[in-house]
Amino acid sequence: MSFRDVLVVLRAYPATTPASTVEHAAAVALALKSHVSVIACGLKPKVPGNILGNAIFDVSALVAEEGRKSADDAQRLLSMFEGIIRKRGAVCRRIFETCRSSDVPHILVDYARLHDLTILPIPEGAYISQLDAQWYAETVIFDSGHPVIVLPQDRKGFEPGPFDNVMVAWDKGRAASRAIADAMPILRAAKRVLLLTVHGEKPIVSKRSGAELARHLALHGVDVVVKELDVASRTIGKVIEEEVDANHIDLLVMGAYGRSRLREFILGGATKSMLTRPPTTLLLSH
Repeated sequence: MSFRDVLVVLRAYPATTPASTVEHAAAVALALKSHVSVIACGLKPKVPGNILGNAIFDVSALVAEEGRKSADDAQRLLSMFEGIIRKRGAVCRRIFETCRSSDVPHILVDYARLHDLTILPIPEGAYISQLDAQWYAETVIFDSGHPVIVLPQDRKGFEPGPFDNVMVAWDKGRAASRAIADAMPILRAAKRVLLLTVHGEKPIVSKRSGAELARHLALHGVDVVVKELDVASRTIGKVIEEEVDANHIDLLVMGAYGRSRLREFILGGATKSMLTRPPTTLLLSH
């Protein structure tokens, strides 16, 4: 099993993916040694129906100019990404879509379902505002049916990959099991894999031990170090963050927990914490 077909998502004006993050996303995609597609959407702003406003300002012209800026920026990002890929002797498929901001999540999910893995840069805290049409990370994570690599694009000094030191957040649940299966190509290639179970914040029903999972992973060529901790006075998110820092983890594999309520997502505590401020690159599966 391997990632044969990877999708990279870039965000155009008015919230452009930084050039450094474009470089990071390209580096991760290339490290996976797969076919790469890259998508960017040019946003079409909605024309307000204010008659007085249209009489005073040429609102339609302003809106059209904003749409042109977004489309031009999307094409610029696609060209930038393609240039990076070509310089390293690889090729990629460019995907450009023009749409309303409300359509972006559905378009991204449609494309993500056609790829083995999606690489999604997100600004810190971007997902918190449900009315903000930024990245819809939850939509892709929960609806695509495939794993998502989340790149924290605003962390100073952050350099993703190669994924030599990997940590798996193992709570013995379905989503975590799915994440391990989805991450298997990366786990097999890693130099070190830490299997972390955190007790004390939520009940862990399964009686199967981390050592039993380690034996299973060994059959796949993955040697792991098993570690179990208690939250004490901390949250699970805080424990995970501390372990990421202490062990110089460059990829955190974890299950994504949550449910939808209309267009809002109600996220599990650790999922919310990690998406609010990713401590490192994340591989999330639902």
